[in-house]
Amino acid sequence: MIKKITTNIDGKEFIIETGKMAKQANGAVTVQLGGTVVLVTAVYSKEPREDIMDMVPLTVEYQEKTYAAGKIPGGFFKREGRPSEKAILTARLIDRPVRPLFPKGLMNEVQVMASVISADGENDPDVLAIIGASSALSISEIPFAGPIGGVRVGLIGDKFIINPTFAELNESSVDLVVVGNKKAVVMLEAGTNEVSEETVLKAIEFGYERVLKLIAVQEDLVKACGVKKADLPLREAEKDLVSKVRAETGKKIEEIYKISEKERRVEALNLLSKELVEKLTAGEEGYEKGDIKAALVAIEKDIVRDITLNENRRVDGRSFKQIRPITCEIGLLPRTHGSALFTRGQTQSLSVTTLGTSADEQKIDALEGEAFKTFMLHYNFPPFSVGEARPVRGPGRREIGHGALAERALRRVMPSKEKFPYTVRVVSDILESNGSSSMATVCAGTLSLMDAGVPIKAPVSGIAMGLVKDGKKFVILTDIGGVEDHFGDMDFKVAGTRAGITAVQMDLKIDGIGFDIIQQTLSQAKEARLVIMDKMEAVIGAPKSELSPYAPRIVILKINPDRIKDVVGSGGKTIRKIIEDTGVTIDIEDDGSVQVASADPAQLNRAIDIIKGLTEEVEVGKIYKGKVKRIMDFGAFCEILPGKEGLVHVSELADKYVKKVEDVVKVGDEFPVKVIEIDELGRVNLSRKQALQDGKKK
Repeated sequence: MIKKITTNIDGKEFIIETGKMAKQANGAVTVQLGGTVVLVTAVYSKEPREDIMDMVPLTVEYQEKTYAAGKIPGGFFKREGRPSEKAILTARLIDRPVRPLFPKGLMNEVQVMASVISADGENDPDVLAIIGASSALSISEIPFAGPIGGVRVGLIGDKFIINPTFAELNESSVDLVVVGNKKAVVMLEAGTNEVSEETVLKAIEFGYERVLKLIAVQEDLVKACGVKKADLPLREAEKDLVSKVRAETGKKIEEIYKISEKERRVEALNLLSKELVEKLTAGEEGYEKGDIKAALVAIEKDIVRDITLNENRRVDGRSFKQIRPITCEIGLLPRTHGSALFTRGQTQSLSVTTLGTSADEQKIDALEGEAFKTFMLHYNFPPFSVGEARPVRGPGRREIGHGALAERALRRVMPSKEKFPYTVRVVSDILESNGSSSMATVCAGTLSLMDAGVPIKAPVSGIAMGLVKDGKKFVILTDIGGVEDHFGDMDFKVAGTRAGITAVQMDLKIDGIGFDIIQQTLSQAKEARLVIMDKMEAVIGAPKSELSPYAPRIVILKINPDRIKDVVGSGGKTIRKIIEDTGVTIDIEDDGSVQVASADPAQLNRAIDIIKGLTEEVEVGKIYKGKVKRIMDFGAFCEILPGKEGLVHVSELADKYVKKVEDVVKVGDEFPVKVIEIDELGRVNLSRKQALQDGKKK
């Protein structure tokens, strides 16, 4: 039976419908806003996976069907290929808030698939996909502690708006996604134009109020569907095993976590785990290796959290607000355009900035239309950064997500294309990792941009905040390490300038936090960001005034659009010859903007002179250098600009009578000539005599 519910939020109608499409899925809905429609399905495997240990067996896929926007895919196969970066980031956006809401110990695989089946080019389908995932899971048999709601918040002037269109986002100083359940906020993601912590908090509160309306309408849908949740088996550690492991290891783990150095601590834990497995698998009970390790991890988690909450200390010996030691270095790679090494504790990012021309822009062919990126940040996480040996393949979802967060943080301070006509690429290679490599990327990226001479508006620093919470008791941790991230309840990343925030990303392992924790976290993060900023600015306080000698120099010329054909030439012959002769790159826009780039100043100037010569308009009264091309009885034809000739009549060759032209000039001679007339047919008349006379006067 088809069931359809609608709700109007701030004048925008959301429509959720089930029972019409994908009826063999355990849960399936369509969510519509304007002309954008997303189909979301949820399915679970009927048989549990016995090899599942401490992870939720959830996969989330997001697909953009090109037919949704009335397009046919490009390429040879003419069908959708691998997911775009936007699709990967949206899949993560769906995954992050729903993952903590499945029951602990779930062993049945769950797959959520969101497909954009209609796109109006105005409303972003990503937030609709979050609502759809929640709705599909909530009306299915799958155990899920929902529903949740998600909205995007914009800020134009001093007015917050809900789910701004793509056009409105271009004017908005805030792009914030808020996801929550009935109790609290469960996820945040934002890019902002250096706005204050107070403004971010108000935007979150504004969004959460609308989230509650979306939850209420989903609850109506759940009641209408009346589906009973399945009673699925959950993996739980045997009480006897947990007791044995705790008795064997409890005191030892407490002693191990008094070791502040990560390497020694990990080595001791590995040795303890090996000894424990050997002892308990050989015993009468014959416990499984996986069960023993799971019990050990659970006890380790309890001890780490107890140390934080009840002993008021961190496992590495720091105070709750203390940042690990920071070192910064710039200009360490001699042939790159800009480089920086940022180290915070045992997390290290090597970031390199490369400057390119408009030919290096990244073309984005999205459902909402074609666009070009002039700023890119790519993040790499090699296995050696955490002391592992494993195959190296292309960037995974985590790498793409971390890179997108750092890019979002820095994009807000990048100069406009008019001010700095370069394509900029920053690459962050993580060389060590023990907590918040994405925020290290923000700091290292800022330093490398300034080292490259990119005129950013202001430096950006970033910090990752953590949380350990038990009931009403909680502790907020500044600059979380890997073990605090793993066993803690929150990963709250904040990046910004001295003036304000540029990016936020919050993920939880619990079912929500209140505004009091959010406010305290933002305040504590600001203190930390400013401390880090001091360290960075002590190394370089502002962008360098000069670019690297190896970076291209770009000059933009403005020519008459009608003269573009003169630069390009027949079949591109002229422009190819300029490029071949000078080694420059040339990009021409339809409005007559000509971008010429080269790392060689001499060749750059040479190419500019050629282009100016090809496009310069002849002016009456101006003196040019003429070269004799042809000689006639009545005078000499001279080239004064590339492809532009004029006639020096025999009477204008000299200040005396000239009987024969060859007596004064010959083919190939060069001398100054003055333009004395351009007749109604466009013919140019020149005078050598007047040019010489003007020269004598000077």
